Amino acid sequence: MKKLLILGGGTGGTIMANKMRHELDRDEWDITVADRDKTHFYQPGFLFIPFGHYNKEDVVKPKNNFIPYGVNFIIQGIERIDPEQNQVVLADGNVLRYDFLIVATGTRIVPEETPGLTGPLWKKSIFDFYTPDGAVALAGFFKTWQGGELVLNIADMPIKCPVAPLEFVFYADAFFVERGLRNQVNISYVTPMSGAFTKPRASKVLGDMLVEKNIHIIPDFYLERIDEAGKKLVSYDEREIPFDVLITIPVHKGAEVIERSGLGDELGFVKADRHTMQSVDYPNVFVIGDAGNFPTSKAGSVVHFQADILTENLLCIIENRPFTASYDGHSNCYIETGHGKGALIDFNYETEPLPGLFPGAPMKKAAKIAGIPKPASCV
Repeated sequence: MKKLLILGGGTGGTIMANKMRHELDRDEWDITVADRDKTHFYQPGFLFIPFGHYNKEDVVKPKNNFIPYGVNFIIQGIERIDPEQNQVVLADGNVLRYDFLIVATGTRIVPEETPGLTGPLWKKSIFDFYTPDGAVALAGFFKTWQGGELVLNIADMPIKCPVAPLEFVFYADAFFVERGLRNQVNISYVTPMSGAFTKPRASKVLGDMLVEKNIHIIPDFYLERIDEAGKKLVSYDEREIPFDVLITIPVHKGAEVIERSGLGDELGFVKADRHTMQSVDYPNVFVIGDAGNFPTSKAGSVVHFQADILTENLLCIIENRPFTASYDGHSNCYIETGHGKGALIDFNYETEPLPGLFPGAPMKKAAKIAGIPKPASCV
């Protein structure tokens, strides 16, 4: 029996398990998903925890819920990928062999990469919201905080969900307005980018939204370290930004197993063709989502769009046919802008988001369901 092995039981891994179980003959193909964790976290929900809209329990489900019947699910750490031998060594020493491998190991934050970030101030006046524990700790802090300098800093790119930092400061603005504390809170958005977002047109519109909400944007700031005693961010060019509470989006890297296996770039993301999602080094290895070094957003929408392309191309290579599908970098992001409103951006490798309104009844109906007073803008 032939074997398809999927590493990672997150969004990408579970989508591909479901799609390929539907496409491949059960009598001919064994499909296995391996993941070290049995719990699935709905990561977009982390944004809502600090502001009291969600609890941790609202974003947690067993991964078994998403694994289809007829797919093996192994809960075990992954020690090493050995593509030369077409096998994966698990943390317990067991070996899984494969004919085709899908790497869906995602990305992780590594706050310890920045000096001073995880010192005595960690989860006291420095918080992340990219982990459930960080989001919960920040929710507790906000319950009693009476104001001061709130600084959100993006340490480096790429990051998961590039609009999430923007959403956070928009939500923070609304949160403190509704609590009657906005005049006591200065909000700064500190980024290594030259503007609010990676795409120039969207960056202009989103940057204007920051200004309208009296959120200070500080661009081109490359974080070198945290001055814990002085409660300051220090850049490589020695600029300093004081804070009372720091919301950090730390450095991101690929999964540690990718580094151990020598499959990644300098940040541990698997080197793969951006159109076919095939490994540049091993033709029977494919990558999906955040695990790849694709020049696109690390976001759930990307995984969904890639999954259709990857399914078709896997069937092509299995049937010894040329690839017939090509991923164009399609991504879209819904942006929470506070006070029950939102926006949507949609783009790909070549096309920037364009300004305008989404016409027609479907968008109006969707806006009504979402509680948005009027059709969301496409920025």
